[in-house]
Amino acid sequence: MRAGRSSDGASPRRPPRPATLLADISPLREYPAYRRLWVGETISALGSQITATAVLLQVFAVTRSSFQVGLVSLVALVPLVAGGLFGGAIVDAVDRRRLAMITSGGLAVVSAAFLLLTLVGAVDDAAWPLMCLVAVQSALLAADQPARRAMTPNLIPLEHLPAASALAQIGGTAAGVFGPLIAGVTVAAGGFSVAYAVDLVTFAAPLYGLARLAAMPPRGGGRGAGVASVAEGLRFLRGQPVLLMTFVVDLIAMVFGMPRALFPALAEGRFGGGSATAGAMYSAVAVGSLLAAGLSGPLGGVRRQGLAVVVSIVLWGGAIAGFGLAHDIALGLALLALAGAADMVSAILRNAILNVATPDEMRGRLQGVFLVVVTGGPRLGDLEAGSVAAVTSPAFSVISGGLAGIGCLLLVTAAVPALIRYDAKAALAQARERSSQPPASAAAASAPHDRTEAPVVPRPSGGTSRDTLDPSA
Repeated sequence: MRAGRSSDGASPRRPPRPATLLADISPLREYPAYRRLWVGETISALGSQITATAVLLQVFAVTRSSFQVGLVSLVALVPLVAGGLFGGAIVDAVDRRRLAMITSGGLAVVSAAFLLLTLVGAVDDAAWPLMCLVAVQSALLAADQPARRAMTPNLIPLEHLPAASALAQIGGTAAGVFGPLIAGVTVAAGGFSVAYAVDLVTFAAPLYGLARLAAMPPRGGGRGAGVASVAEGLRFLRGQPVLLMTFVVDLIAMVFGMPRALFPALAEGRFGGGSATAGAMYSAVAVGSLLAAGLSGPLGGVRRQGLAVVVSIVLWGGAIAGFGLAHDIALGLALLALAGAADMVSAILRNAILNVATPDEMRGRLQGVFLVVVTGGPRLGDLEAGSVAAVTSPAFSVISGGLAGIGCLLLVTAAVPALIRYDAKAALAQARERSSQPPASAAAASAPHDRTEAPVVPRPSGGTSRDTLDPSA
């Protein structure tokens, strides 16, 4: 029997490990509040991917510069870093549901602004208005994403968190597969305004899912959202070497091995295509990620999770370097898909470590740091790739980035071997021993006289000193 109270009120049990390759979808079946939240986030992520791809294509169309495409990510990085740290502190101080509704509404306004500026021709000759909107969007996301991720452990039991991580990755990567494709097709068929209009429509789904939830303040009461709160979260992270290393190795992989800023130039210069070809390249990484997430069942049995993360990142770097050598578009897309599959395995296992390591009162701040890493790393990678390509060539930038990432990864793991020594089974046993409460079991169910749903609170209270064992990006 799966964890969580069944429909007849039976006591919960720990769910059996999946016996097949397929991902465990029981959280979607058994917890309606989590299901609506997941559906809303997936649809919203689809719209976000459409706009993110359309902005990169539009900047390249206006400037004809890969460096300017990379600069878009730098513009987004500054508010993301600051907002991720302080946004996570805000998440730990206020009602997370209300905060997510406010930030989602703000993001919808930004998408409407992308549409309006394009319709009136304000970005026909200059890319800076687009970059300004990207900065605002990034600042809002810095609070929106940690708030959503911090809610998930209160909607499902602890035993289902690895499965929920894989499901979040499936939703996000499905959006990554179809979003860029839709962007490429809609831009080619109807222009950039059509792509932005589709994104705007998608905001209805996440707002509906949030509206059906009850209030969800941090467990144990809110805390301050200032510098002291941020510092407390960073001190906690500093005392967790395995958790800290999961952030470091992901940064290395993304900073050196993320070539997406070069896709428009490679689509035209090497593969002889246009926006549709570039969209296919953006989607290829997500295709591999989606396949790996869909076949993620055996990952629950991986005991040496840290070592598996390192191996996955080595495969990522090697596939990216191979993509830089490819001259056939089919081979190039296959290598990008392989890279995406390796990155997905790394993401699922890194999330497994994060979920067990972090108590609820720290979850917003640690998710803020997580957001800075998983979104800031690729943006730094865009800048690095575009800068190297500007002084050499796009192909050299891709190849050197993949190989440099492997080299740096091996150096840091040799210097700090805690990650490759990490034992997931022992860490989970220690986490259970530390808990002062048995795993809770109440499933999220609709209130009889209200349209909201009360959250499940399945996690043990935990302390501030945790060993490490869970986006979901």
